[in-house]
Amino acid sequence: MIRCAILDDYQTTALSHADFAPLKDRVAFTVFSDHVADTAALLERLAPFEIVVAMRERTPFDAERLARLPNLKLLITTGPRNASIDLEAAHRHSIAVCGTEGFPGSTAELTWGLLLSLVRHIPYEFANFRAGGPWQLTVGRDLRGLTLGVIGLGTLGGRVAAFGKAFGMNVLGWSRNNTPERSASMGIGFAPSLDALLSDSDAVSIHIPLNRDTQGLIGAHELGLMKRDALLLNTSRGPIVDEAALIDALTRRRIGGAGLDVFGQEPLPADHPFRTLDNVVATPHLGYVTQNSYRAYFTGVAEDIAGWLEGRPIRLLTPPRP
Repeated sequence: MIRCAILDDYQTTALSHADFAPLKDRVAFTVFSDHVADTAALLERLAPFEIVVAMRERTPFDAERLARLPNLKLLITTGPRNASIDLEAAHRHSIAVCGTEGFPGSTAELTWGLLLSLVRHIPYEFANFRAGGPWQLTVGRDLRGLTLGVIGLGTLGGRVAAFGKAFGMNVLGWSRNNTPERSASMGIGFAPSLDALLSDSDAVSIHIPLNRDTQGLIGAHELGLMKRDALLLNTSRGPIVDEAALIDALTRRRIGGAGLDVFGQEPLPADHPFRTLDNVVATPHLGYVTQNSYRAYFTGVAEDIAGWLEGRPIRLLTPPRP
């Protein structure tokens, strides 16, 4: 039997979201519901396995880790790409890396949940409601008429922009490749610069990938441009925002609040300031954690394993061309 490890299945639902029965006579699955960050402990755990399934970017596979897993032959990431896998190192060690399909839109919907939670104080009011406290504590804000700034206008950014229009918001878009014509085709305003978008928006939502150019894109300078009651939403990747600068801005009430689903370290430490700041609404990276997404992911995992066993791997991820 070929051994397959499924990592970071926090809800222990991976095997129930797809039909793995056709593989039962050839593959023995072991599901791990806890997260192991320590490299030595992780390598010890994974040493026996020929196949490893990574849940998005929860567990990175860099060159060091891949070099120390001699039995690993197939590494599968849920989703079509994974920035935390060193594809060049995998190629050097003859490790096939495959992806899966995703289910677009889940993260955009969660972004809107965070925004509504902030403007209507839903978590705070609900906690008070559960505790039997006084009836009504806060006065919320209407989204209609506010300006939503969307950083990144790909699939997710485009959906969030459409949600903003549906709620009667004025929507601005910015990306390095955006043009006035593209914004016009989307029915939104064109921000000529990131600084302009930050200055003019009542809420700013981030929807760009993490790379060398975007790490730390939003720092102290950028946060200082935002309105004092403006809200920052990040459901993309934690390090796009300078964490220390954001904590400082929230602590000093330099901005109105933040809705966060992604963090530089995940799981987030129990004593992290984001867990206690009263102007933060946060979720534990739930953007893609939906039934439809999991069905797409793990159906793809079963297909990837079957294709690899037959000598015809599908959805192969390869190193970028030089």
